[in-house]
Amino acid sequence: MSRFAGNRRPSLARLWDSKETAFGDLAVVCFVLVQCLDGIFTYLGMTIWGAGIEANPLVSSAVKAAGLGPGLAGTKLIAIGLGILLHHRRVHHVLALLTVIYFAAAILPWTAILLTQ
Repeated sequence: MSRFAGNRRPSLARLWDSKETAFGDLAVVCFVLVQCLDGIFTYLGMTIWGAGIEANPLVSSAVKAAGLGPGLAGTKLIAIGLGILLHHRRVHHVLALLTVIYFAAAILPWTAILLTQ
């Protein structure tokens, strides 16, 4: 027997137009944007001040192993991939929370460092 027996099957229009889907789409777009901004800011910071400026040990290890461009691109692509996985699993509130935390812990500090130097 189908798991959507009877009238319990949600219509595609209802799924696509729901507020939850719009929130999830916004959350994943913001997450990708924050990751891209962090990648740009990290690249600038490490180019100007060297690898010691990076506080994330995973990023600094990847950069030491593969070089600035490939290491940084690899870590950002993995982060974006995991964010998209959360989106597909419909864990939108967690994705939104991670975006806010990442904005506060990475984007704001990089902005302050880059603007004061």
